Amino acid sequence: MFKSIKTSVVALILVSTAIIAHAQKKIAEGTLVFAVTANGTTTDVKTKFNGSLTKIEIENGPAMVNIISNTADKTGLLLIDVPVAQKQFAVKVSKAETEAQEALLPKYSDYKATGEKQTIAGFSAEKYTYKDDKGGAHELWATKDVDIASITNGGFFKGLGALPVKYSAVINGVNSDLVLKSLSEAKVGAISTEIPTGYEVVTMDELKAMQGGGE
Repeated sequence: MFKSIKTSVVALILVSTAIIAHAQKKIAEGTLVFAVTANGTTTDVKTKFNGSLTKIEIENGPAMVNIISNTADKTGLLLIDVPVAQKQFAVKVSKAETEAQEALLPKYSDYKATGEKQTIAGFSAEKYTYKDDKGGAHELWATKDVDIASITNGGFFKGLGALPVKYSAVINGVNSDLVLKSLSEAKVGAISTEIPTGYEVVTMDELKAMQGGGE
């Protein structure tokens, strides 16, 4: 019914933890759109942010997936709406579960600006090289034009000091390429981690069982 939710959660991790402080223009509320390519499929991933809360919106086949995260206390909420099946599911995410997921993320370091530049999504971006905790070499493009204050706590690229706008990563075995398409400063309104009326509350394990293992 919704086989690619695991990939969508990976996209959430990549997008919501990629923002680092110390950029020039601080933005507290708005919407980021990344083109995420994983498993041969490209999906636009929309991230709304307001205060310490972010909300990822993904069309996942017949399902609409919303992933809400509170970066202040590391809790979250996963909402899945499958109109054709008239099903709505909600999964609460605890701080412990978030930290367990973070522990699986690779550790990056040794960021070096190369001086090579290009414009991505209207921002001036520079190429950086860096290494992972297994000694692998990587590169990404990042901009210092903006600082998304609401999601600086993630720190996927901690120490970079810029907003990644084009990069690749492998998480939980999924090879993903991300490119920033747009950043809007339009108001998005309040974001809540409260479960909406009509949603069936399930655990992550129960959700994975519905997907035949969650792959």
